[in-house]
Amino acid sequence: MSETSASVVKTPWWKYPAWLLLGVGFGAVLTKAQVISVVRVRRMFAFQEAHMFLVIGAAVVTGVISMFIVRALRKTKTDVSGVPMEFKKRPFQPGIWIGGLIFGVGWYITAACPGPIYALIGAGVWDALVILAGAIVGAFVFGWLKPKLPH
Repeated sequence: MSETSASVVKTPWWKYPAWLLLGVGFGAVLTKAQVISVVRVRRMFAFQEAHMFLVIGAAVVTGVISMFIVRALRKTKTDVSGVPMEFKKRPFQPGIWIGGLIFGVGWYITAACPGPIYALIGAGVWDALVILAGAIVGAFVFGWLKPKLPH
């Protein structure tokens, strides 16, 4: 057993409803921001409007600021689940470009990246179940291929 898995604290059951509510709220924000709009996604990839770029940019800036706050204020060395938090730089890997291209092509074809898939399903776009199935299959294929990939 690895050192990380041995130190994981079991999450209390009562935290799951809170996380579910956060997920529903996140889906509502994605829907309101029109991130799940096929038209918005296609216009982004065609460089016809800046809406999606601004949403993504705002998310990146929010994430960077949040990480600075977490690093500055954290009193413990673990996250809410008890898993140790480590902030380490990762070396560049050529596979990131390949994975990014595959991700981008999939995003263009389906007009959905992983987060909005659930928002689409919640909005009643049942075709998104096919997209979710493809994402799950893709994750399993990557897991199977990972030992054979350069990294």
